[in-house]
Amino acid sequence: MKIATRDLNRIYLAPLQKRHYVAAKNMFTLYARPFDAYMRYLCGTGDYPTEVTVKTPSGPITLTIYSSHDLLTVNEIFCREDYKVDGRDRVIVDIGSNIGISAAYFLSRNTKNFAYLFEPVSRNVQRLTANLKGFEGRYELSSVAVALEAGVVAFGCEKTGRYGGIGKLTDDTIQVEAVAANNVLEAIIARHGHIDILKIDIETLERQVVENLTVKLAEHILTCYVEYPFVNNPLSRTHQMGRYGPVAQFRSLTHHA
Repeated sequence: MKIATRDLNRIYLAPLQKRHYVAAKNMFTLYARPFDAYMRYLCGTGDYPTEVTVKTPSGPITLTIYSSHDLLTVNEIFCREDYKVDGRDRVIVDIGSNIGISAAYFLSRNTKNFAYLFEPVSRNVQRLTANLKGFEGRYELSSVAVALEAGVVAFGCEKTGRYGGIGKLTDDTIQVEAVAANNVLEAIIARHGHIDILKIDIETLERQVVENLTVKLAEHILTCYVEYPFVNNPLSRTHQMGRYGPVAQFRSLTHHA
């Protein structure tokens, strides 16, 4: 049974999980219009597109969202803090940037960090660019997919823009350019010496990308957030693994000792 698009089982179970207490508290302190955001989140209703304004360490920012699915993303990232960032983090890599909500979170944590963003869907890229107005010069956007190898790949798209991925069977399939994850990370590490935050949310290849990381690369990544339910730690030689709801958290054994 559902309330609008929200599954009742998820609603009933939410109060039993700590991360949802965090989200509920932050909803009423971070949103400029908390009651509107809460009702949209709970019931999955409301007209779209719409704008939501959230408070950040760098001041309030306004994001345009296009569906209740986008509001879920705002809540997960800004309120639940699925990808919690320290204000000292400087080098961010966001693989699967969608419409820029995660990037806006990362870039608003301080005024000095820089983000490398990867998003292959042109509609999402346009929306991302609009949502990151004011952050120009602090991010580098690559309109490509990230995979194990470079090439042209079939990328599944659906109407919300949130759940597409390489090889995924969805409403539509497009051909997009893909770059090799290890090559991308190696180039960024060569430029900066390390990566503070690596976030991977690409729907189909999260496990393979993480398992394919070399020790040489992994030891230069301080924190890695991955939307995948790992049972065993694929980075056990370099990172400690934890879980925060659907997100696997890998923290460097050296830098987080």
